[in-house]
Amino acid sequence: MDDPTRVEWREWGQAAFDEAAAADVPVLLSLTATWCDHCHEMDAETYADPRIAANVNDSFVPVRVDVDRRPRVRDRYNMGGFPSTVFLAPDGNVLTGAGYLGPDGMRQVVDSVRTMWQTNGSGAARVPRPLREGEPPAGELSPDIEAAMLGQLTESYDEVAGGWGGGPKFPLPDALEFALKRDREMALRSFDAVSANVFDEYDGGFYRFAAEPDWSGLQHEKLLDSNGALVRAFANAYLHTGDDAYREPAERTIEYLTTTLWNDEVDAFANSQAPGEPAAHGIDVTDRALADEPPVDDGVFAGPNALAIEGLLTYYAYTDDERARRYAERALETLRTELIVDGVVAHDLDGSLEADGSTCLLANQARTLAALTTVASTIDPDAVADACAVADATIDRLRDGGSFLDGPTEGVGLLERPLRPLDSNVAFADALVDLAALTGEKTYRTCAQKTLEAYAGASDRFGVQIARYATAVSRLLEGPLVIRVADEPGSDLHRAAWRLADHEKVVVPETDGDLEFGTARVERREHDSAAAETPEQLSDRLQTLLE
Repeated sequence: MDDPTRVEWREWGQAAFDEAAAADVPVLLSLTATWCDHCHEMDAETYADPRIAANVNDSFVPVRVDVDRRPRVRDRYNMGGFPSTVFLAPDGNVLTGAGYLGPDGMRQVVDSVRTMWQTNGSGAARVPRPLREGEPPAGELSPDIEAAMLGQLTESYDEVAGGWGGGPKFPLPDALEFALKRDREMALRSFDAVSANVFDEYDGGFYRFAAEPDWSGLQHEKLLDSNGALVRAFANAYLHTGDDAYREPAERTIEYLTTTLWNDEVDAFANSQAPGEPAAHGIDVTDRALADEPPVDDGVFAGPNALAIEGLLTYYAYTDDERARRYAERALETLRTELIVDGVVAHDLDGSLEADGSTCLLANQARTLAALTTVASTIDPDAVADACAVADATIDRLRDGGSFLDGPTEGVGLLERPLRPLDSNVAFADALVDLAALTGEKTYRTCAQKTLEAYAGASDRFGVQIARYATAVSRLLEGPLVIRVADEPGSDLHRAAWRLADHEKVVVPETDGDLEFGTARVERREHDSAAAETPEQLSDRLQTLLE
């Protein structure tokens, strides 16, 4: 998309900060995204204003950052949404910041920051609190964590509109999946609300969120990562219910991902689709077919592709859908051959940001590990070796004390400051629980436990957005339900193992254990069932073990 602004944007890097130091002026950092409608509005209404652009160019060193391409910059300077407009001292510390600013608001802030700089200089800058803190408060893991999260969901549940909390309202796939095993009625009503309000009935796929508590004010961008996670969540709802009302949104989202968001040149999924013209989402089918297709960001990023692979293979495991398997395998081949080297995951296929520390980011490592454990469970047991390589590289490079850093502590500005993101730590720990079951290696389980313990002291303050923390703790304490299958992937017995109604289970292809080929066994902690030879026997063994 052409840049309508009159601002002389610099690239993120040392040169921009050196320029600011030499000129003794602040940096204006603009965090934006290709899919962000308000970002484009601010470009057209604010940065395109000749007087504002002149003031910015004269009084600041303006830097533009795409948040999808530089997630470490995003996570340190985000002002609560995008666009983020952040004013920095030449050392990278924060003077002040805001979100969207119209022309009048921008003039006021520019004048205020200019006065602040002239009066106090770098003395007015600060380091955001998350980057000043050390390790999070640790504690013991107990069943109370799961109960407290269920209480959080129950308290914030919207009895009228479904889902959790007020506006803005997000689909929250992790919360949906947590509730699915613990309060099915609340979960299914929320699934229904998400599919009724956020699903695009015309083109398929899920919109990002709704601005209002009643799910109105839809934001029409579609992101690969949230759609991949929602495919998995709706597939799991279908597993528990057998109801096509949950299968069909997943199926149509897969159609969307494998058409609109498929980058055929590189055999991988593109990152996102912008909202397009607002009117296009409210017109009838005939007129919508004639509307311009909203633009797609063809960037290929490891983490979102891994989420899509996991979602597609989960759906395939429950449905035998060959389209889902075929595209998952194609994206997996690109992930394995182009983005993973010795267990270290590159952020993007382009590779242009590697010099800025964009390899071995915790979010990408965690999502890739989860994808590879799913691959090993569903279609390729040999993928466990790749999963171990990713886990080992992450532990070796990013573990710091009891938890994990988000990436290398190097780079410009606040990139040198360590950050311990809760969501990525939880995702990695949860994937380690699966890997421990697949490999029998207790070290992975121990690492998962220590990671979750590192945050347990604050767990009573976690909101529903972090429901996966309680899921991971529950799976760790109770031990995930493990189904060992000494049979070929795709066999009747293997397919039956996947379709036993517990989406938090781990299906382990038994290649060199004590099970006779053509049999399966159910395990939970120290309890093992007798071997089963048929899907019916396997189901009976599960019921007996759970009684």
